[in-house]
Amino acid sequence: MKDENLSVVCVPTSYQARQLIIDYKLTLGNLDTNPKIDCTIDGADEIEVGTLTCIKGGGGCLTQEKIVASCSEKLIIVADGAKEVNRLGQKWKKGIPIEVIPMACKPIQQKIEEKYGGEAVLRMSADKAGPLVTDNGNFLLDWCFPETKYCWSSVHYYLKLIPGVVETGLFIDMTDECLVGDPQGNVRLLKKTEQTLEL
Repeated sequence: MKDENLSVVCVPTSYQARQLIIDYKLTLGNLDTNPKIDCTIDGADEIEVGTLTCIKGGGGCLTQEKIVASCSEKLIIVADGAKEVNRLGQKWKKGIPIEVIPMACKPIQQKIEEKYGGEAVLRMSADKAGPLVTDNGNFLLDWCFPETKYCWSSVHYYLKLIPGVVETGLFIDMTDECLVGDPQGNVRLLKKTEQTLEL
C-alpha cells in the first residue's frame, strides 16, 4: 500500500487480523460500512486441485472467514505446495472444523459420527484448560473423516441442517483462484477446472 500509494479499506476475518490492521495503521472497515468487498485474500489448510474446494478453520476463525469471503467479488487463496491435494484429507489429518453452539456439542458429535463415521473431536485450547472458544463464543469440532469419496456439498448441507451447527470449514465453489508458492519463491496460479461433485 505504501509503495503504490493505494487507498484500501481492510475488513478483518478475526480478532488477530483486526489487531494487525490497527498495528500497521491501515484503514479498518467492517461489513456494516463495507457489505460488498472487492477481494478477499486468505490461506487454507488444504486445497483440492480441480474444484478448488478448501478446508479452512485450522486457526479457528472459519465462520468469520466464510462470511467475509461470501461478501467478496473474488476469493484468492494463498498457500504453499504442501496444501495442494487431489482429494481432501490426503495431507490434512486434523479434520474438517465445524463451529457449534456449546450446548449442542455432544449431540452434534454423535449425529456426525452416526451419519458418516470417523471421529468428531472437541478442539481443546492450547493456552488454558478446557475447549477452545472461537471469536463468536462457540466451540469447534474437528471431524476426522474416513477415507472415501464424498460429495462435499451434500456433506456440508447435511451438517448445516443439524441444529446447533454454526458453520463448517468446507469452502465449496467459493475460491476463484489459488496462488501456490514454493521455497524457491516461485508462484503457480491454480484455476478451477472441475465442477464440485453433486449427488
